[in-house]
Amino acid sequence: MYNKQFELSYVMCLIAGLALALLMNVCQAQNTPLDYLAPHNGVRANVSVGPMTWDTTVAAYAQNYANQRAADCKLIHSGGPYGENIAWGSSGTFSAGQAVNLWVAEKPFYDYASNSCQGGVCGHHTQVVWRNSVRLGCARVTCTTGGTFVICSYDPPGNLRRTTSLLIN
Repeated sequence: MYNKQFELSYVMCLIAGLALALLMNVCQAQNTPLDYLAPHNGVRANVSVGPMTWDTTVAAYAQNYANQRAADCKLIHSGGPYGENIAWGSSGTFSAGQAVNLWVAEKPFYDYASNSCQGGVCGHHTQVVWRNSVRLGCARVTCTTGGTFVICSYDPPGNLRRTTSLLIN
């Protein structure tokens, strides 16, 4: 009797562990470099800006900073050498695509004629489509306080105040 109960408990634990591993893989599958690059490059193509490439150095910087934010999940910029977009999602499944969608949803507030934001924030969107930003590195962490912190870093940085045109150079 004891051996059968033990075996049944063991099998159930294995099944539960396998199910959890599969769920974790599904979550991670939505956060690969391509999951960050594809929406960035899709939006850039829509405004006739060339594609970005994944850069492991920039991604390592983003991961390092994301790890620093994991304890509090505060939306504080790193102040580092790269352009940067950050986002927070309330669930542990907040994905790369969801973060990028938040940033590009600001497009209606960018006025091409005046080269400025009108009626709302648009700086995250303009960083995504900034013509000279050609290397991308992103990371995400699940925060100990709940939710998910996402950062994308851009090289070279965009949204430079001294530049007269955000998109058309």
